[in-house]
Amino acid sequence: MSGSASCGISIALMVVKDDINANSKKEQKMADIKNEKQRSHVGYGSSYRKGGYAGLPGEKEIPAVIGSQVWMIKPDKEAKAANPCIWMQAGVVEFKSCNNYYDCTSCKYDLGMKMKVDKGQQISWQDAMRRRPGLERVCRHSLTNRIAKRACAYDYQCSGCDFDQFFEDVWSSKTGDRLLNFMNIKGINVPENHYFHNGHTWARIENGGYLRVGLDDFALKMLGESDCFDLPLMGKTLDHGKPGWGLKRKGNTADILSPVDGIITEVNSNVRENPGVSNREPYGAGWLFMVRVPDIKENAKRLMADADSISWMSNEVNRLEKMVEDVTGPLAADGGYLANDIFGNVPGLGWDNLVNSFLK
Repeated sequence: MSGSASCGISIALMVVKDDINANSKKEQKMADIKNEKQRSHVGYGSSYRKGGYAGLPGEKEIPAVIGSQVWMIKPDKEAKAANPCIWMQAGVVEFKSCNNYYDCTSCKYDLGMKMKVDKGQQISWQDAMRRRPGLERVCRHSLTNRIAKRACAYDYQCSGCDFDQFFEDVWSSKTGDRLLNFMNIKGINVPENHYFHNGHTWARIENGGYLRVGLDDFALKMLGESDCFDLPLMGKTLDHGKPGWGLKRKGNTADILSPVDGIITEVNSNVRENPGVSNREPYGAGWLFMVRVPDIKENAKRLMADADSISWMSNEVNRLEKMVEDVTGPLAADGGYLANDIFGNVPGLGWDNLVNSFLK
């Protein structure tokens, strides 16, 4: 090899190496920013130690049980709860993140705090807020970051507040849109913070102890746009794993299995009138029901989430691709992306075959 050629290769390798280093630094910086954002929302700082209530806690340390072990945790100055508890926001306790989806009526922590109030061991969050200056007496929904700043006009007598009733019964249930992060699997969107049933329905935990339910992107792309959804009325009871509603398309019907147990408290009237909304926004404006469930955590345990849902959806996509290949012949080497209305484009797959194979 000539000297000039060798020199040229060396320079090229150096350029590539520099590019790799630059990209690595850029990726590391993005990862650091992401980790910092996650850290600031977790609520727990980096200062913690094993301990117990019998020991002498350090300055501003908080006892917490994690994995059956008592830890004394000292939050960072910048740490904040992702879902701040109302007792924390009112200043009654130093740090507490809500882990019951703002369903205070079924919250064991809230019940325990009220028992302490009844015994005279501490003040209520309502009394703590009443001690604040007038402009700082904001609505409980503002305290928990569910709405923008709004003054409380009822002296924290929430049971008599018309806005509180409107928010819980109407506003929060009808607003299905939110910013979502998706994993895309060959054209199929799988959002974060959603739970999936193997019948291709999803559930999302909402504030106040409700679940929002819909049909997933895979099923809607596979069957195409429906002529109509056969949706039940409010008050109907849904049973996990049993038919809860249906859809129709050109004389074909499909029963859809419910992902949860519960009672329907709201039906999306927009989808009744415009079924195509579900195809365009399956996890947004195309939701189907709001459901009140007896136990959110137990219902969630029976569904797939995070890595499990990604793995399951990947297998479902592979199964569908194999079925399409059996009818049309080999697909592109990389598999390509699944298009909308697979049944409409490949009717040889058979409606009943698709429904029985995937909406089980």
